[in-house]
Amino acid sequence: MLRIANIDPIDSRALLRAALGVGDTYLFAHPGQTLTDRQRNRYLAWVERRRAGEPVAYLTGEREFYSLAFKVTPAVLIPRPETELLVDIALERVPAHEPFRVLDLGTGSGCVAVAIAKHRSRAQVTATEASRDALAVARENAARHGTGIEFIESNWLDALAGRRFELIVSNPPYVAERDPHLSQGDSRFEPRAALVAGADGLSCIRLIITQARAHLEPGGGLLFEHGYDHAARCRALLGQAGYFEVATRNDLAGIERVSGGRV
Repeated sequence: MLRIANIDPIDSRALLRAALGVGDTYLFAHPGQTLTDRQRNRYLAWVERRRAGEPVAYLTGEREFYSLAFKVTPAVLIPRPETELLVDIALERVPAHEPFRVLDLGTGSGCVAVAIAKHRSRAQVTATEASRDALAVARENAARHGTGIEFIESNWLDALAGRRFELIVSNPPYVAERDPHLSQGDSRFEPRAALVAGADGLSCIRLIITQARAHLEPGGGLLFEHGYDHAARCRALLGQAGYFEVATRNDLAGIERVSGGRV
């Protein structure tokens, strides 16, 4: 196998797996395999692009989320481990053996909607997305995992007049427009519209909190991911909008990550 300097070993192994079309078990079992010219050239080209900062997920076209493989392209945000908490909480709310209407706002790659639909087969999952390119990726991921999700091209809830749900979830943009992290790491390559939400990072969350009320059944719940320092302000916004049972849950790193309430 090739040994490449000046690249993270985890990234190198992920690129090598993709270049060969194999898994980790195969790599460990065949440490001396010789690559074909095509495999070698693809791998070395990816290594150079990774050294320039391109995300591994965009190079390989795939990222795992909630133990499922998802197609990703530069049209969508790369699924992140912390967002799995949003799915965890949603699955606590969605009955396992009864119909239940769930809406995922700004679905991106579709990872949240697909994970919910995959684990709650009786749920009627709808997902909205303003970007046609992202919607195409989400539809492909839903088909890949055999989930019958209803996808709607919509700016948040604009195309859902008169429709109500028992649970609304979202991983909206929540980065402030002058946040220095936008010029670091994978964020440099991700769609800005999927990251940035006004001067304080809360413009999309404010809109969702306000608009979701009219689309929730009595007792229905809203859940959304937010920034590491947004929890207190999100709880205040939920309370001001008339939600009750307002609460925040921490991710595995102990960071307040998902907030929500009921109507």
